[in-house]
Amino acid sequence: MTTADAHRAIDAVWRIESARLIAGLARMLRDVGLAEELAQDALVIALEKWPESGVPDNPGAWLMATAKHRAIDRLRRIKLQQRKHEELGHELERDWEDATAELEANMDDDIGDDLLRLVFTACHPVLSMEARVALTLRMLGGLTTDEIARAYLVTESTVAQRIVRAKRTLAEAQVPFEVPRAEELGERLSSVLSVIYLIYNEGYSATAGDDLMRPALCEEALRLGRIVAELAPEEPEVHGLVALMEIQTSRSRARTGPDGAPVLLLEQDRSRWDRLLIQRGFAALARARKPRGALGPYALQAAIAACHAQAATAEQTDWKTIVALYDALSQLTPSPVVELNRAVAVSMAFGPAAGLELVDALVPEPALAHYHLLPSVRGDLLAKLGRHEEAHAEFMRAAGLTRNTREHAFLLERARVSALDMPPASETKQ
Repeated sequence: MTTADAHRAIDAVWRIESARLIAGLARMLRDVGLAEELAQDALVIALEKWPESGVPDNPGAWLMATAKHRAIDRLRRIKLQQRKHEELGHELERDWEDATAELEANMDDDIGDDLLRLVFTACHPVLSMEARVALTLRMLGGLTTDEIARAYLVTESTVAQRIVRAKRTLAEAQVPFEVPRAEELGERLSSVLSVIYLIYNEGYSATAGDDLMRPALCEEALRLGRIVAELAPEEPEVHGLVALMEIQTSRSRARTGPDGAPVLLLEQDRSRWDRLLIQRGFAALARARKPRGALGPYALQAAIAACHAQAATAEQTDWKTIVALYDALSQLTPSPVVELNRAVAVSMAFGPAAGLELVDALVPEPALAHYHLLPSVRGDLLAKLGRHEEAHAEFMRAAGLTRNTREHAFLLERARVSALDMPPASETKQ
């Protein structure tokens, strides 16, 4: 195995195993910041050893065992009280097989799930909402500060500062590593749902890299969403989020072509949509609708996704209902991204000119200045209006903004097609 191959393998393993690794260490050490530091130490050792020795058969257990040995060394260096040293040292020195069995057991233990404990710890009310989201995305999703910044449309330095301060605050407040009691669950639930959905979004549309999707992140977010739904069965928005993720995930197989290139929603082969996931999503949406009153933001987005899932063909999509749902969503959670999605729906319901007018109004938005979907959507609408030269420029700008290899190639191809549709130079001068 070459060094480059080993590093790619290590990166893939880290994406999958880092959350479990940090969560397992945090449960033992009761210190989220220290747990992440030790996990990073184990990663560094893997980067040194795996290019020569190869990736182990069970890389997660290898990383856990390595991190535990680092923890023992740390405990010795800082000279913790002898009793605590002995208790933690005994636990941390359990053999490799025990570590593997514990990891597998925790994956199937709903209430005692280390990952869920990690989510609620990172979402503790002692932290600001922004810090809760940034810390949990970092710990649970294994995302870099840059990826979190792009997901939340803030600067990388802002995210880095939030994470550092959040870990310090948790340590100083001695926040327990546990799932909150029933009476505390409600106040911490909304931030947990926000975090889970952001993790899902990073999996559904990867910010960077060679793949359009990161299925492991989607699966982890969906699994956590289902767990929270069981913990809070009377909370409609929990079911709304689960419904949204189930229905969105149903399209995964149809979202890319044989070569891995993106396939737009309206061009997807709907026979490849997973009907079981769609039915699960409909069932979760029904649970979200049971209480009287207006739907919440996640349930509204799930209802939009359901409109697509109910249409046997793209032409049968009820775009006017989707526009109405986006109207309601923009009232509840106004944001430039919601408005951009609403503009797309308006263009489908009432024509590309109506959609372009709304998109043009969003161009000055600072939050969308580096958001590649803004010029991508604008390019699509311009192309539909026959303004191919402007469309070409917008697709090129969108390609320059994305750092996902698949999206970059897709947008360059759209720019190329727009260029072919441009009138000859002699015609443009007339």
